[in-house]
Amino acid sequence: MTLTVDDLQRICAALPATTDERPFGPETAVAKVVGKVFAITPLEGDGVSITLKAQPPYVEALVREHPWITPGYHMNKKHWITVQVGPDADAQLVEDLIVNSYDLVVAGLPRTSRPLS
Repeated sequence: MTLTVDDLQRICAALPATTDERPFGPETAVAKVVGKVFAITPLEGDGVSITLKAQPPYVEALVREHPWITPGYHMNKKHWITVQVGPDADAQLVEDLIVNSYDLVVAGLPRTSRPLS
């Protein structure tokens, strides 16, 4: 099953304390938790993609093992990946990467600011 932009936004929105913001204009959805970005999804253009936070050792492995995952577009290539969500992409892995990105951002928040699950 190939995920759509709507699927990606639904997965992000289901995570606690997530907001959908458009700081770069109406063509780019930015999912934030307590004001911190964990996912960026272009709403226009060719193909479906999402940019996510990941731990550096996993960034290297994911990029190496999956041709549909590249270093983060317009982001710090050490900490971010861009996932091209097409027929070759593993939908469950994409969902897991979204949740992982969220978890990484939440772990970096002060304890008193972390959302309750």
